[in-house]
Amino acid sequence: MKLAVRVVAAATLTATGAVSAFALSSTPTTSVRDASILNSLPRGGALGQKRAPAFAKGPSTLFAEAESGSSAAVATRGGFVDALKSVDIPLMVYFLFWYVGNYYYNITNKLALKAAGGSTGFPMTISSLQLGVGCIYALFLWVAPDARARPKITLDDITKMLPVAFCAMGAHSASVFALSAGAVSFGQIVKSAEPAFAAVLSQFVYKKKVSKAKWLCLPIIIGGVILASVKELDFAVSALVSACIANLFAAFKGNENKKLMDTEGVRDRLGSVGNQFAVTTLLAFLMSIPVFVAKEGARWGQFVEIFKTNPVVSFNLLASGLYFYGYNELATMTLKKTGAVTQSVANTAKRVIVIVGVAIVLGESLDPIKLLGCAIGISGVFLYSIIDGLLAKK
Repeated sequence: MKLAVRVVAAATLTATGAVSAFALSSTPTTSVRDASILNSLPRGGALGQKRAPAFAKGPSTLFAEAESGSSAAVATRGGFVDALKSVDIPLMVYFLFWYVGNYYYNITNKLALKAAGGSTGFPMTISSLQLGVGCIYALFLWVAPDARARPKITLDDITKMLPVAFCAMGAHSASVFALSAGAVSFGQIVKSAEPAFAAVLSQFVYKKKVSKAKWLCLPIIIGGVILASVKELDFAVSALVSACIANLFAAFKGNENKKLMDTEGVRDRLGSVGNQFAVTTLLAFLMSIPVFVAKEGARWGQFVEIFKTNPVVSFNLLASGLYFYGYNELATMTLKKTGAVTQSVANTAKRVIVIVGVAIVLGESLDPIKLLGCAIGISGVFLYSIIDGLLAKK
C-alpha cells in the first residue's frame, strides 16, 4: 500500500512538471526551500529584476516571448532578403564577364601573335581578322530571331560615325602590334597612361578645359610608366611607340564618340549600346582591310597556310576575336550603368588583374621595380579620374 502511494505521488509530480514545461495551465506550489532557491538565481534585466524560470511563467507570457522571438528572426531574415534584392545582379554579371573576357583576350591574343611570328609575323592581319570575327557575331545577333533589334540609322549617321570607327580601328591595331612586340604587362602599363593623352587633346584640340588638379596627376602617371620601363626585360621601342599611338587613337575616339552621342537623333536610331558598338566594329573592320593589305597583304598566302596547319594560331585568333568583341560591349554596358567613381575603380582593378594575371600565366617578368612603377602609374590614373570630385566636395 505504501509503495502504491509513492508511485502515485511520483507520477503526479512528474505530470505537473511536464504540464508546466509545455506551458499548459498549471500553478505549481513552491515550498519555502524552493522560494529560497528561486531568490538565489541570477538577477537579469535593466532594473535588476529577478528572472523567473520557464516553469514559473504562464502560458500567455511564453507564447508572447515565442512570438516576439519569431518576429525578430523574421525581421532579420527579411532584412537580409531585402539587402539581396537591392543587389544589381545583372551589373555584377557584366563586371564578371568584362573582367574575364579582357583577361582571356590578352592571353589568347598573345598566344596567336607568338605562334604567327610575333612582331615580324602578322600582327596587322590578326588585328583585322579579330574585328572581322566580331562583325560575324554582331550580324548573327541582328539576323537571329528575338536576339537584337537592328538599328535604323541613315547614311548621314554612318558618315558621322566614321571618325569614331577610324579611331577604334587605329587603337585596336596599334594595341595588337604593341602586344606583339613586347610583354603584355608592359603594353598594359603604357596603355594605362591614356588619361595623359586625353588631357592634352581635350585642352588643346577640343577646347575642353582640364583642371589644374588633373594636370598635377599626369606626372605621377608618366613617372610610373617610366619606372616600370626601366627594368623591363622584354622592352622594345616599337612596343612603347605603338602603345602610345594606341593611347592617342583611344583619346580621340573618346572625344569623337561623345560628340556623336550628343548629335540629335543618332542615339535613338542606333537603338542600344550594343548596336552602337556593333556598327562601330563593322566600320572599323572595313577600314582595317586596306591597312593589313598594304602592310602584310603580299604574305597572305603564307598566313592562310599557318592558319590551316597551326591550331594555336587558328583557335586563339577566333577566340581572341570573340573575347575582344564581348568584353568591349560588356564594358560599354557596365560603365553606362555606373557612376564616375565606380568606373574609375573598375578600370583600375581591371588593369591590375590583367597585368599581374597575364604576366603569371605567360611567364613574363614581374620585377619589383616594374611592379612599383605599375602601382604608381595605375594609382595616378585612379587619382586623375576622381580628383575633381574629391575637391568639389570640400
